Amino acid sequence: MYLLGTSLARPVIARRQIQIAQKEGCKAVSHGCTGKGNDQVRFELAYYALQPDIEVVAPWRLPEFYNRFPGRQALLAYAAQQGIPVVQTTSKPWSMDENMAHCSYEAGILEDPNTTPPKDMWKLTVDPLDAPDKPEDFVIHFEKGIPVKLETNGKIVTEPLELFLEANAIARRNGVGRIDIVESRYTGSLKSRGCYETPGLTVLRSMHIDLEGLTLDREVRALRDQFVTFNFGKILYNGGYFTPEREFLSSTLAASQKTVNGFVRGRCYKGSVFAIGRKSETENLYDENESSMDILGGFEPSDAGVCFFSIFVLIF
Repeated sequence: MYLLGTSLARPVIARRQIQIAQKEGCKAVSHGCTGKGNDQVRFELAYYALQPDIEVVAPWRLPEFYNRFPGRQALLAYAAQQGIPVVQTTSKPWSMDENMAHCSYEAGILEDPNTTPPKDMWKLTVDPLDAPDKPEDFVIHFEKGIPVKLETNGKIVTEPLELFLEANAIARRNGVGRIDIVESRYTGSLKSRGCYETPGLTVLRSMHIDLEGLTLDREVRALRDQFVTFNFGKILYNGGYFTPEREFLSSTLAASQKTVNGFVRGRCYKGSVFAIGRKSETENLYDENESSMDILGGFEPSDAGVCFFSIFVLIF
């Protein structure tokens, strides 16, 4: 699952660019995105949403630029000639985009979708084969779907940033959060191969989804997953963060999380993260007695016949 770490970063960067441009009295902003990728769309839609009259300079869409620098190899050669320090090298020519939550890799040798990413490419996470042989357990508490406390190795963290960084650290040292996918770009009918690391968010998302199974009404969850989740992801991927559609969907997400309260006990082990227990004191739709195969509870076995009859009527 691609957790949109790049898509979410672009509106943050664009908003800050516009703030600085307005502060300095600039009439234009610029980005270095290629003319084939998604990021040019994400940046520019954000710029125009925040300041419609801003001018945008996009060098890699100018013929005089891309004819001189057709790709990253040409740029690397120019950087070496001019003594400009860059992270990429000719032996490691892939593009990297890193932020606190995420790192993406594309281009170079990765453009062959059958090429296995080299072991030394990944920056954020330990190779799952090299991760500790002992599983690492933790507990994450949620209030209205928001993680509010993390317990691990006798340590308790509640401040939001520290909580995220702790979840990130757990995931990174256990090799959790890597994916390698081929996706459809927003621009044209192009496809691209991308490798992504999103360690902390992978842990938090997995635990959050598990708690929803205990606390969220099934029809609310179905509506959210069928309509909100798909469209929210599509809007973010396509650069529409600063739109009324995104604002509307964000409000529905908040409404869906009113009952998502409780904690999940999780475990990371060699590239995997999974729940090993969960509990909610306030919003528990699970009744152990009613669901039990050993106790009748409040559900009479004969009631199942009514369910079958209802299904029969609906079908025929």
